[in-house]
Amino acid sequence: PDRDHAEPTDVFEKWKPEANPGPSVLGRRSYIDDILIIADTWDSICEKVEALLDACERWNLSISVVKSFWGHQKVEYLGHRVSADGLEANPKDLESLEKLPFPKTLRSMQSFLGSLNYYSRFIEDFAVYAAILYELREVDFYEMHHGKHEDRAAESDDRWTRARTAFDLLKAKLATTPILRHFDSDRQPVIVVYANKWAISAALVQEHDGMYWPVIFTSRTLKSNELNYGIVDKEVLALLRILDVCYTLLTNRSIKVLSRYSTLAWLLNASGFQGRLGRWAALLSEWTLEIRKCLKGEDDILGAIAASITPRAEVDEALIAIAPVKEPKRTIAMAPLTVELDEELLVVSFDGSARVKRSAGAYSAIVWKLPEWSIISAASEFADDLTVNEAEYRGLLLGFKLLSDQTGGEL
Repeated sequence: PDRDHAEPTDVFEKWKPEANPGPSVLGRRSYIDDILIIADTWDSICEKVEALLDACERWNLSISVVKSFWGHQKVEYLGHRVSADGLEANPKDLESLEKLPFPKTLRSMQSFLGSLNYYSRFIEDFAVYAAILYELREVDFYEMHHGKHEDRAAESDDRWTRARTAFDLLKAKLATTPILRHFDSDRQPVIVVYANKWAISAALVQEHDGMYWPVIFTSRTLKSNELNYGIVDKEVLALLRILDVCYTLLTNRSIKVLSRYSTLAWLLNASGFQGRLGRWAALLSEWTLEIRKCLKGEDDILGAIAASITPRAEVDEALIAIAPVKEPKRTIAMAPLTVELDEELLVVSFDGSARVKRSAGAYSAIVWKLPEWSIISAASEFADDLTVNEAEYRGLLLGFKLLSDQTGGEL
């Protein structure tokens, strides 16, 4: 029907969408009821607004005139400032975050890190600096404030100092976040990768007026199995992460990658890898990458770098004060179980297994008598529709039953 003469339709009246709804009037999606309209000229923005109002009238939607703003060069949108120059972080509680004291509980620390995580794309090497804060546990906060043993107190004081340093650095970085330029499809994308012992980061930048300006920052802490990787392997992880995060921006483009190690270029050009190197090489094979090695003279190699991109050597120096101490998991010392010569005990052992193809499992239990380790009783059973965990659990229950028979119902 003619849209100009069509009756308004309730957007919730029909559950089935139109077969051919036509293109979006703005050419993109909006976040719930926060609609942002951008244009190069006044005439263009008026045309887009008119098309949007027509769509709202058709679907019986209303727009508040009081909450609408027109013709601004810079607007606040979802905690950001958006302009032709780029994207700026604009947290509503920035002043309170800057004055925030070091959290005294794990929940308060998690709340702080959650607030910063929303703006992590603006904070270069966010995960690198936040790594020691992510490692803190409730027991660490207790030991920091109530350490009883001198050796543990000294260790806690050192961790406290490193954590406070990282906390203050992150607050300062949030207050001085750079303007992220809008991605320009006509300019070559450049990726700067960085890795250290416990975290990786990467920055997508583009050249404007002879300077590299950031488009987005990505970073994350390393998993336990990744801590032993070589530095080149970690840089590959950083490269893979930013390629995944910025896939829609970078796909089918020629990308320049700046690395501190020439081995990264060798990885892309060599063949016949096994294990994780083979998987990484396969993932990177779909990209058109130009690897360039950068050393301490990074500024000379890259040309003029924007002040918002920290030279890698300075990052290494700054991280000395906040490096998290990687320790093995603490173990609780337990006294070994002992049995007297004249003492008689009953011990139960149990097990269970399941076969997925057969959708069935078996479980068994044995009751032993100590100290001679003689078998008192044993039993096994079979059941359908069991998982491995369920089979082992039934083996435990079967062991309890056998013990109960031997002890007259008391365990």
